[in-house]
Amino acid sequence: MKPSVLLTRAEADNRRLAARLAEYGVATASLPLLAIEPMEEGPAERTLILDLDRYHAVMVVSPVAARLGLERLDRYWPQLPMGVHWFAVGAATAAELEAYGLRVQVPAQGQTSEALLALPIWRDLLAIEGLRVLIWRGAGGRELLADNVRAAGGQVDYLELYRRVAPPGLEQRLTDAAQKGVRSIVIASGQGLQHWHQASGSRWEQWRTWRCWVPSQRVASLARDMGCTDVIVCEGADDQAVVAAVTANPLTA
Repeated sequence: MKPSVLLTRAEADNRRLAARLAEYGVATASLPLLAIEPMEEGPAERTLILDLDRYHAVMVVSPVAARLGLERLDRYWPQLPMGVHWFAVGAATAAELEAYGLRVQVPAQGQTSEALLALPIWRDLLAIEGLRVLIWRGAGGRELLADNVRAAGGQVDYLELYRRVAPPGLEQRLTDAAQKGVRSIVIASGQGLQHWHQASGSRWEQWRTWRCWVPSQRVASLARDMGCTDVIVCEGADDQAVVAAVTANPLTA
């Protein structure tokens, strides 16, 4: 049985990535490790959108955050607010924002907050007195940018748009995937890694030996701390980075 790579992002993202990997003869299976639950909009969240023109910059950390945030932007802003710098972590997130008509700055290399902060414009932004930055994200995460802005005397607010939960029946679906030949896994985030670990139960001693592709050194450290023995770091979580890492480290039977 030819070993398969388990793709663990959303189904639509997995289908797109599977097609790219198939061009290189890589067999895949799809099993999202995260289910997305949009968060309700309360008065505080509504104010963050209504006051959008008071921010110097908005950073959007994922395609899901982009889609959900743009729904609210469309609801409250018939015309786009002026003077706001838009940033995206990753090309897929940038594409969502650009399709809406926003001018977006995104790192040419790397899909991390570190790469975003390396963009030259941040030198000017961090010099602004009273700098205000809004981050669109899921619940938790992405603290590096906030730490740097606050260190420079700026203010950071979060518009949390969704939460990530483990899909129902994950343990059985992982068992089924293993029985069908899965021997490696692409992890897109630290929370996805945690869901895989938690759902593995008594099988973890076996599954932790799977080849595990991760998007960053931070997630790699988490994986190794959990006992993973074959961890490969991609240069980001986008399709191109994953394809490059998987094809550079082919599986053997």
